[in-house]
Amino acid sequence: MIRNWLGGVLLMICCVSNVFAAGPDCSRPFTLGLHDHGLLYSLDTDSGIDKDFADELIRRSGCQIKLSLMSRARIWKLIESGALDFSLSGIANDERNQYASFAWYFSNKYYLLVRKDAGIHDVAEFEQDDHAQLGVIRSFRYSDSANQLVDKLTAENRISQAGGLEPLYQALILRHIQGMIIEPFDYPALEEKKIRDVTTIIEFNDPSVPHGLIMSKKALPEAERKKWQALVDEMRADGTVRRIFEKYFRPELADAMVNFKASP
Repeated sequence: MIRNWLGGVLLMICCVSNVFAAGPDCSRPFTLGLHDHGLLYSLDTDSGIDKDFADELIRRSGCQIKLSLMSRARIWKLIESGALDFSLSGIANDERNQYASFAWYFSNKYYLLVRKDAGIHDVAEFEQDDHAQLGVIRSFRYSDSANQLVDKLTAENRISQAGGLEPLYQALILRHIQGMIIEPFDYPALEEKKIRDVTTIIEFNDPSVPHGLIMSKKALPEAERKKWQALVDEMRADGTVRRIFEKYFRPELADAMVNFKASP
């Protein structure tokens, strides 16, 4: 009888140990970079989708994660060097895949925001108008067609770069640029800054682009990256990601952004 009881206790201990072993290794503190970008994160309010997501990662993992605000360009450099463990809402390309892994948690489309007085009605017209200047955030990449437009205009010296959205909004209002690339997180700012009255939105004919937790390959071993991936997958599966997005978007838009097929 005692032997059976001891066997049961040992089995429970092993199961509990395996559960904890399956989670991320919290033996050291981690770092995570946020960038000021519309509804993803606002420095003014210290709130946003990515802040909520980071808080949930901290709660679920039980790890100490220091959050810092920095430009997107700096985030990518630090991720590549291994000086930064994580960032959020990142998209992949061939170059980034060399030094980062991604755990997807939402997907969205990109749009071209153009001044009405530019007389431009589609992406092709913007591309062909030699006087049209496009504003972009330094180190940002977008969907395929948007990236092609940026690359072509860069070669023609028709790109104005900034560290964030605010300088681009100002440049658009002052007619220093005729357009900029936006995503759904930027919509509230368009209303607040009265930009919507003088602009029109043109859609790129591209599918939605997955965004995710960015993990530095230099900072995190593959086995640990898989554990963080599993944590993000769990947050998607149990509805946590959807609930976060529903705080900031209408239910139908939130649903469209979080219900997507993640790539392997």
